[in-house]
Amino acid sequence: MKKALVLTSAFAACLALQGCGPKAFTNGEYNDPNKVELLDDKFNEADMQQMADKIVNTMLKCPDIVESRGRPTIAVSKVQNRTEEYPDLDSLTEMIRTNLTKARKVRFVDRGSRAEIDEEVAYGTTGRQSRESAKKHGKQIGVDYLLTGALATNVQQVANDKLIYYKLTMNLTNTDTSVIDCTEEVQVRKKFRKKSLGLF
Repeated sequence: MKKALVLTSAFAACLALQGCGPKAFTNGEYNDPNKVELLDDKFNEADMQQMADKIVNTMLKCPDIVESRGRPTIAVSKVQNRTEEYPDLDSLTEMIRTNLTKARKVRFVDRGSRAEIDEEVAYGTTGRQSRESAKKHGKQIGVDYLLTGALATNVQQVANDKLIYYKLTMNLTNTDTSVIDCTEEVQVRKKFRKKSLGLF
């Protein structure tokens, strides 16, 4: 009897712990990625989309791009993170690159795949590929511009009010002259207010 009582008490304690523990997300649904929902005060996809759209529009109107013969070739460099957060800046540059590529005004060089491409070209010299299809060195396209940038932030908080300011700066730097031929700055400002936690 005593043993049964102990087991019952232990089972009840387990149920109590489960009830007080973190709840799992068991129900979900698809949501519109273009709908802005601020669930917290962190850098989010809505900020990223606003910034990418403005950068792309500016780059496509840049005189050096518009007046260029043919489509200039661009290589994407790392965007500096000058914030205290860990935003996915690779996704930001991918969004910019994708939209610029779709516009058919510029071309991009995939710097991240160069080692693999060299390996594939070297494999073509082993005689395992036909002469007609084997790739050769010396045919890669040179880079006309480097796309560089930096994301900075400033946070101000007074009592329950919090203001978060983001600034993204992106530059197209000419690889022949080191001159910044095109630049744009995007600013995003968000305001949050903490809810008071009452007893009732």
